[in-house]
Amino acid sequence: MAHIAAIGERLRILGLESAGVLLRPAEEPEAVHAAWQGLPPDVELVIVTPAAAAAEALGEGPVDGQSPLIAVMPP
Repeated sequence: MAHIAAIGERLRILGLESAGVLLRPAEEPEAVHAAWQGLPPDVELVIVTPAAAAAEALGEGPVDGQSPLIAVMPP
């Protein structure tokens, strides 16, 4: 089963947890990168906050070179 994850500032992503989204709070670019690299292999959609997307820390996908779909939250 595919899962959804969210990476970014805790206050921006907190409400997604009630919908079953896996939260990966990250405030700094290094934390965003670590959250991205640590995603489980069954994550197929990653919602990121604008700040996390701007961190340019995502790099390559975490699983066998296959990147999950990324959706950037509106500001």
